[in-house]
Amino acid sequence: MIRHKGFVVAAVFLAALVSGGWFLQRETEPAGSVYQQARLFDDVLAHVADYYVDSLDEKQLYQMAIDGMLDKLGDPYSVFLKPDDFRQLSEATTGNYSGLGIQIDVRDGWITVVAPLPDTPAERAGIQTGDRIIQLDGRSTEGWKQDQAVKELRGPVSTTAELTIRRAGVDQAIKFKVTRATIHIRSVDPRITMMLDNRVGYIALSPVSESSAREVSQAIDTLLKQGMKSLIFDLRGNPGGLLDQGVAVSDLFLDPDKEIVETRGRAPGSSHEFRDKNPQPWPHLPIVVIVNGGTASAAEIISGALQDHDRALVVGTPTFGKGLVQSFWRLTPETGLKLTTARWYTPSGRTIQRVTKSEAEQEAQVIAAQRGQDTKPDSTLLFHTDAGRPVYGGGGIRPDVYVLADTFTTGERAFVKALGDKIPLYRDALAAYALELKEGNRLPSPNFTVTTGMIDEVVRRVRAKGAELPDSVIAGARTLISQEFGYEAARYVFGRSVEFRRRIADDEQVKRALSLADRAKSPQDLLALVNPATPSTVRNR
Repeated sequence: MIRHKGFVVAAVFLAALVSGGWFLQRETEPAGSVYQQARLFDDVLAHVADYYVDSLDEKQLYQMAIDGMLDKLGDPYSVFLKPDDFRQLSEATTGNYSGLGIQIDVRDGWITVVAPLPDTPAERAGIQTGDRIIQLDGRSTEGWKQDQAVKELRGPVSTTAELTIRRAGVDQAIKFKVTRATIHIRSVDPRITMMLDNRVGYIALSPVSESSAREVSQAIDTLLKQGMKSLIFDLRGNPGGLLDQGVAVSDLFLDPDKEIVETRGRAPGSSHEFRDKNPQPWPHLPIVVIVNGGTASAAEIISGALQDHDRALVVGTPTFGKGLVQSFWRLTPETGLKLTTARWYTPSGRTIQRVTKSEAEQEAQVIAAQRGQDTKPDSTLLFHTDAGRPVYGGGGIRPDVYVLADTFTTGERAFVKALGDKIPLYRDALAAYALELKEGNRLPSPNFTVTTGMIDEVVRRVRAKGAELPDSVIAGARTLISQEFGYEAARYVFGRSVEFRRRIADDEQVKRALSLADRAKSPQDLLALVNPATPSTVRNR
């Protein structure tokens, strides 16, 4: 017993020596040093890995630590990109992926082709808008969700996909064998690049990817050959993208040495002034830029530069206000780090970043602006364009001419509320009915009128799917149903261009931009037509 006690004392003494030596070693480092914190982190991770009640892989713990560290920055744009995120970023910035080249949606439980992309394997094979893909490689696609369908249709270049398609007006299913290829998603869609009348051309840009400047230039040249005298440049819903392409697109419209954007950051090399390098090819072309709360990042660089240099008139509602520069580091072949390293400033000195205390507050401000609830600028944040026009800071780009987007009427809001979780079934009913009209060749002209009978048929189909829609609710939503069915039928029967023309006929922001662009013979004429920052109360309904 005495020997046992002596053993315990010796063991405790030995442990104290070992522990003391360990702590003495650490005291050689300054308290709270990076080395000390790194050792502390490793100790915590080892204890969690060894003793936590649930089994956790150490790789998983490191991933959780990375995510937690970035989360504590309070910056939603600084993120570690896992393989799926990395792949999506690559597709967004390059516009490239490997697949068939089909825009799809899930309608009535089946994969439905919204449109084959131009010059892709799907288009060359003869796949058409409205086709239903009922089998892929011999497997039924019934009930597939959107994400699953996209994943299954994509695959390595040169692999084949065997599609079985049900087509309106064709009794038997059609089989296609399509070879996957590298698909380039254009940031300027040629299907909606068009002349709106005999003077005004229209281009929409989204997102800002590595081919944007080239595609914008080609589109403008195409429209000039068709007689374009003024341009509407639509940046609504453009989430941004590559800084260098935001600069390159701006370069197309400005004179050499004009400042486009300035970045200001802490790290060496993160502060930089970007200037125009090339003479603009179309210096006398009047331009109206349309923006809204979905216009962000590199798209705000473009609209801000053109506004500050009086090169374009900006119409719409205030932009999102995402003025933070992200730098990207590829850490492994399939992962990377996207980190905020600077802020963007327009040529007049305005910060693009919306000034808020939180992401939620920023979103609330953007929503309020789209509803016309933020038309008063902060007079202390006054800046001036080259010509001396007043522009205001505080984040985002404030338009020269406020035009609010169309909003639901009281009756239409009641209809949407009554649909509730049946909204997807409503969309299914619209698509299914449109495809039936296509099959029966019952819409011979792109300028078709949506009849009372068509609206009644949509309502009947939605009710048959279980939606409780009283006649009083339907009465207040007939205009909305007519419009939405018109868009859907135009797309499936006549294609994306016809659908788009139908949509812009109801688009107040495009209509206001068109009225301004039609009257301008020069960029100076355009700016003289309006008083800046005058809210418009025009509504479609």
